[in-house]
Amino acid sequence: MSLPTELQDAGPQARLPAAVAEVAQRALAHGFAGLDELETLGLILTRSSRADPWTPAGALLARFGCLPRVLGATVAELRQVVRDPVALDIQLFAEVMRCALEFRIRRRPLISSWSAVHDYLRGSLAGRSREQFRVLFLDKANQLIADELMGDGTVDHAPVYPREVMRRALELAASACILVHNHPTGGATPSTADIEVTRQVVAAGRALGVAVHDHLLVAGDVVVSFKAKGLM
Repeated sequence: MSLPTELQDAGPQARLPAAVAEVAQRALAHGFAGLDELETLGLILTRSSRADPWTPAGALLARFGCLPRVLGATVAELRQVVRDPVALDIQLFAEVMRCALEFRIRRRPLISSWSAVHDYLRGSLAGRSREQFRVLFLDKANQLIADELMGDGTVDHAPVYPREVMRRALELAASACILVHNHPTGGATPSTADIEVTRQVVAAGRALGVAVHDHLLVAGDVVVSFKAKGLM
């Protein structure tokens, strides 16, 4: 069996691995560490592409470049490459992963659980192709009330309005918050605009009694703290 024409030049990730049953048995016997990204994604897609999960898996990796980018893709982006049932499977898996990571930061003070917070944010944002500005709203015990999207943008910019952040904090009766945004390009250096909007949100929060504990930048596998860098 040969690869479809559109995947023949997609590089080593597009090669056709062993049959689904063989890959599944290998994963059961030795864990997933020994599987490559195509094999792992193929197993995820066995429900929606039972006859041939490798073709959509290879197409997705060829389009997005790596598994984290596939899992971070939007439904609209996925539907440009694969059928709706496959796009649904990807979104379902990504949501289950997000919920599992979020469970580690529920009902515990976030400012004393930075490792879990960083894992959650990497899982939520590292694979995104567009910049997002999110806010973790906290109660008076610094436990998570909500993680909300406050700005959805382009590859290098996401709009955010300090007044809207504080309005939402008051609606949720939040005592504090943590600002979060990602850099899809992987650059781990906060921009001048990033620093300025942070100062604006901090000032707005100070006026309303809402503390801004930190602003975290997710750049690939790196999480940068504005507070640790003296930027707020």
